[in-house]
Amino acid sequence: MSLLAPLGALGRATLLLLAMVGRVALFAFSALSHILRPPFYGREFGAALMNVGWLSLPVVGLTAIFTGGALALQIYSGGARFSAEAVVPQIVAIGIVRELGPVLVGLMIAARVTSSIAAEIATMKVTEQIDALVTLSTDPMKYLVAPRVLAALIVVPLLVAVGDVIGIFGGYAVATGTLGFNAAAYLKNTVDFLEPLDIISSLVKGCAFGGLAALMGCYFGMTSGRGAQGVGRATKGSVEAAAILILAANFLLTGAFFSL
Repeated sequence: MSLLAPLGALGRATLLLLAMVGRVALFAFSALSHILRPPFYGREFGAALMNVGWLSLPVVGLTAIFTGGALALQIYSGGARFSAEAVVPQIVAIGIVRELGPVLVGLMIAARVTSSIAAEIATMKVTEQIDALVTLSTDPMKYLVAPRVLAALIVVPLLVAVGDVIGIFGGYAVATGTLGFNAAAYLKNTVDFLEPLDIISSLVKGCAFGGLAALMGCYFGMTSGRGAQGVGRATKGSVEAAAILILAANFLLTGAFFSL
């Protein structure tokens, strides 16, 4: 019996995981279906656009510019070992646009927006505001979830585009300011090396990461437990789930776009 206990625990954990995956998938399908059907709550959508997009710009910009600068320094230092310092513009561009830009923006959105959404909706559930919406014949999925998910799907790709540009500028500033690169040559190498597929993949990743971040915030908020502990667990779980799903989706999308 003692030998079978670990297998039983593993089986129970696996079943719980699969059940949660199923619940999240059904929740995501319901959220996306509500986006496509009226009524539309323009005020909630506008507030979500402001929260997800405009208010996230400072943290996205600072993250991107420091990452681009650090990446330029690392590539220059590593390339110097092989007399390949000249590849800094190309590698910074492809590293930021293909990988670091979308992932870092997605993780920043998970840290800032997902936690905010989860805490807000969980608090509304604890204080019975969601029950009040149902009493007023307002669908919580339509009023709370759909506007936030739609806003994230629209705005996060734009944030990724801004982050890519700022990240490349960070590398440009460090390379031309401290590493001795010619400004015009650096920009030309960057533009010539990037391909349309690189930019498309970056924007598609941004859309996927934004949707995942918003969905996790809404899901954990709507399914949170009662009390302050329930709100805390929902907030923590939403960020953890969003970060893991973003990294997993990044691996899958990278493989899909740039498969050998």
